[in-house]
Amino acid sequence: MSREQWWRDAAIYQIYPRSFADGDGDGTGDLAGVRSRLPYLSSLGIEAIWFTPWYLSPLADGGYDVADYRTIDPAFGTVEEAELLIAEAADRGIRTIIDIVPNHVSSEHEWFKQALEEGPGSPARDRFWFRGGEELPTDWVSSFSGDTWTRTKNPDGTPGEWYLHLFTPDQPDLNWNHPDVRREHEEILRFWFDRGVAGIRIDSATMPVKDPSFPQYGETAEHPYVDRDELHDIYRSWRAIADSYAEPRVLVGEIWLADPQRFARYLRPDEMHTAFNFDLMGRPWQAAELRASIESTLAAHAPVDAPATWVLSNHDVTRPATRYGREDSSFSFQDKRFGVPTDLAKAQRRARAAALLTAALPGSLYVYQGDELGLPEVEDLPLAALQDPIFHRSEGADPGRDGCRVPLPWTTTGPSFGFNSQGFTPWLPQPADWGSHSVERQERDSGSMLTLYRAALAGRRDLGASPFDWHELNTGDVIAFTRGPGFLCLVNLGDQALALPQYGEVLLASTALTGDRLPTDAAVWLTTK
Repeated sequence: MSREQWWRDAAIYQIYPRSFADGDGDGTGDLAGVRSRLPYLSSLGIEAIWFTPWYLSPLADGGYDVADYRTIDPAFGTVEEAELLIAEAADRGIRTIIDIVPNHVSSEHEWFKQALEEGPGSPARDRFWFRGGEELPTDWVSSFSGDTWTRTKNPDGTPGEWYLHLFTPDQPDLNWNHPDVRREHEEILRFWFDRGVAGIRIDSATMPVKDPSFPQYGETAEHPYVDRDELHDIYRSWRAIADSYAEPRVLVGEIWLADPQRFARYLRPDEMHTAFNFDLMGRPWQAAELRASIESTLAAHAPVDAPATWVLSNHDVTRPATRYGREDSSFSFQDKRFGVPTDLAKAQRRARAAALLTAALPGSLYVYQGDELGLPEVEDLPLAALQDPIFHRSEGADPGRDGCRVPLPWTTTGPSFGFNSQGFTPWLPQPADWGSHSVERQERDSGSMLTLYRAALAGRRDLGASPFDWHELNTGDVIAFTRGPGFLCLVNLGDQALALPQYGEVLLASTALTGDRLPTDAAVWLTTK
């Protein structure tokens, strides 16, 4: 299983373990569930799976609050099961990518518990950012709303020092100036690489390094904690470790940066292999916007010879089968809102077209679990069931991300629609009509979203590294491009049907064609002369 530079054009499937498949029947997805569904993953035609964190965690933020990287959370399984999963997936030609969260750890991590126990001035506190004083040390705002500092208590109950957390108080930020922090993460990489993991996805990759003077916003030209130059030394050391293996491991960064030149610096030959491209995902369903995103993305990656990545959603964003039906279909990190009018039929049409568009673009493709089923965002979850800290920290103003994390439907009927076979209630409730989106139903339907995805993933393998060029039809409300001789992708974003060019044959279409016309909100792959 050694296709050189496989990551340059791979189709990668994201698994949110709690919600994929439940093997032991306790209502929470687990590694046993994933292992049981490897035939399904293989049938999709993917080349790798990316797991969001599966480590020991209090799950204050869906596992992104890691208590121990060398232990699988008991809700998911054991390290031995992880090793079996990695090996069994590899036997099917599927590599495994895991998450590393360098910005912070859980407040239940042994380091942080030690820091609290030993008190102010102890060496254990130097691994984090503790500060004294009566006032908040900075005016920084959490990515999840609210303050970024929490005050501890001294043993006698009096107010103690403050500690920094850019996310929740359960996720104290690490001090990357401390040698223990650097050494520990390098050992974590080796621990999992030695167990067959093919790569890591680096969460919030632009945020770990802080300005130790803790300026207020706007006091310095450089941002106090985003995209600081010192980060690149960290990722160079990680790349050296990744490259030391017989089959080099892959580094994938979660990088939210508006500046394409700053973005590309992380993709230099001695740093990361690829980085998530969120720009296309953030654009509205408009030809000019999507075209501009494709152009700027390819232009940003070209100077460093890095492949682009294409993604329509993940565990943090509104699903495309809902988002594309809103009047404003653009995305920002905190775009979740209660009661936003949505045309679900329109969203489904556009999500199908977007699937063909992204599958035809050069580079790697990420598919979030359930998008291949056309799952909509679950927007009517009971308030008592919501677990995302964004909902709670916003005091209920923002519903958070639970709506895109509802457990998958595998069967048309049953108490959990096949999520588990024992009938236990899933950790998030599934809608009553969830079975209509199930794998079982869609596998019997030649026109289903699942059928479309399988065909698209099979077809994109034939494109390989074929060159990308804009086609003469790429104008107005039409996106049109070729991938080498013989392949044309057309996407109609206008309000009128589009006459197809009078040559070639249809390879794949996102919807039924009307004679020789492509309906609105539809995409088609064609052969060319």
